Amino acid sequence: MKCILLLAAVLAVPAFCQIDPTGEWSPQYHEDWPERRPGPEIGDYLGLPINNAARLRGDAWDASLLTVPEHQCKPHPSDYSPRGPANLRITREIDRDTQQVIAYHTHISMMGVERTIWMDGRAHPSANAPHTWQGFSTGKWEGDMLTIYTTHLKIGWIRRNGIPRSDRATVVEHWIRHENLLTWVVIVTDPVYLTEPFIRTTDFVLDPDQEIAPYPCEIEVEIQRPRGAVPHHLPGSNPFLNEFPDKYGLPRDAARGGAETMYPEFRLKMAAARTFSHWTPPPASAPSTAPAAAIEVLPVAGNVSMLAGAGGNITIQAGRNGVLIVDAGLAQNADKVFAEIKKLSPDQPLRYIIDTHVHPDHVGGNEALAKRGSTIAGGTVVADIGPGAQQGAAIIAREEVLNRMSAASSPFGALPTDTYAVAQKDMYFNGEAVQIFHQPAAHTDGDSIVFFRRSDVVSAGDIFTPVRYPIIDLERGGNVQGVIDGLNMILDIAVPADKQEGGTMIVPGHGRLCDEADVLEYRDMVTIIRDRIQDMINKGMTIEQVKAARPTEDYDPLYGSTTGWTTDLFVEAVYKSLKPSK
Repeated sequence: MKCILLLAAVLAVPAFCQIDPTGEWSPQYHEDWPERRPGPEIGDYLGLPINNAARLRGDAWDASLLTVPEHQCKPHPSDYSPRGPANLRITREIDRDTQQVIAYHTHISMMGVERTIWMDGRAHPSANAPHTWQGFSTGKWEGDMLTIYTTHLKIGWIRRNGIPRSDRATVVEHWIRHENLLTWVVIVTDPVYLTEPFIRTTDFVLDPDQEIAPYPCEIEVEIQRPRGAVPHHLPGSNPFLNEFPDKYGLPRDAARGGAETMYPEFRLKMAAARTFSHWTPPPASAPSTAPAAAIEVLPVAGNVSMLAGAGGNITIQAGRNGVLIVDAGLAQNADKVFAEIKKLSPDQPLRYIIDTHVHPDHVGGNEALAKRGSTIAGGTVVADIGPGAQQGAAIIAREEVLNRMSAASSPFGALPTDTYAVAQKDMYFNGEAVQIFHQPAAHTDGDSIVFFRRSDVVSAGDIFTPVRYPIIDLERGGNVQGVIDGLNMILDIAVPADKQEGGTMIVPGHGRLCDEADVLEYRDMVTIIRDRIQDMINKGMTIEQVKAARPTEDYDPLYGSTTGWTTDLFVEAVYKSLKPSK
């Protein structure tokens, strides 16, 4: 009898004290209707804790940007997706043996976005891992509330009228269920564009009878534009910014947002004139050419991996024919790099090194790595020269790289052994085509972009470096238009997978592993800044006046620096690229 009573008592206790968030949910539109259905009005920044950089990005935003093919199928990120006409399905994944929850999965009807919230205690990825629209999320129960922590988000938006949320943001969410109501709290912390955490809530009601239809998205050319054109408003030229405050009788400064507009006390100040202080970006550390604290190798796709932490990023293709690498990092990191290469290919030698340009953080390891490799040579070459013909990996580069390294008296063993002088060089190695494209007058005059066709990976060199403004090396033939042309070439090569994410992966010269959407954001930035500075040149402004006007202010928190390759040096290089020579 005692055993029966004990069993009954155990069965009476719930296995989990948490609520059950799973099921079908319909959104409630009684709050924030204008923002969630018809869309926010241009210039409505009220109640947003934004800084001046975010404000300026909103001012420059043009809604027709969404007609650009690469922008058309971009979904709402996970911190914004509940805000749309978002019929929601939540399911859970259970471990068969332990019956513990491994993860919750969400599907939202608007754009058909899928998200996983891991509940098994796994760690978040490294800083070099790709970012996605939904980010990487882990959850834990805090009583009856599920708390979710998200990192690795692509650049998104705080409000769908151009106010951005950076890819350095982190998001904390809470799911709170009261019977048939689910409240979804989102707290965004963004060190780039927000001065305080931004909090919003969205409510859902249980709706088990709803049906969620598929959401296919097909890209169409809606407006004919020149290749690479980016719709935007030049500073001071957006004619729509005052429509919102004038329509509702608000002081225009109030519509400009800022942290104090979040609080009820701000109403007491609305009658008084108010101006915003000019936002000054915090000092940013310069991109370092020193060795990283640790070498990290990330699988990318197919036979290709990315090695970070060696100076510039290194792309490694390993297979039955041996190893091919794109760039060689700094000289002092060569031993560490070679050790990682041998882990990927313990039995096959390093055969090829492809240099994307001449800078030492990409060619510094040439000599030390090449001498440990072995060239594929045979026939009359070996007969005429002897076994020495096979010693050392081949180093491939544009002829400008050889010329500049020779002029700089680089060690003979570091010089390219195979140069090309045409627009494209093709190879076939480890079962896939490897195409090397020359991009003239870009980062330098000897830039190469390498495309691994079967693995579907692009190695971009320093034409694309998402951690800083592009270095335009004027002394070595660089030009801002060439950088933009190179970014557009990468966009032409890349084909994203579902929801403008994944598909062709891009290894940048520095920074995390990326895809087309990341290159698109960077291309748009460089193009917009070029257009602004060109407009200033057309108005007769001097370089000092252009710098004082701060044409990069809205992007400085993401890409700017006060040391090393500074923002001023970038602006000066763009100016000199565009200013006609006397």
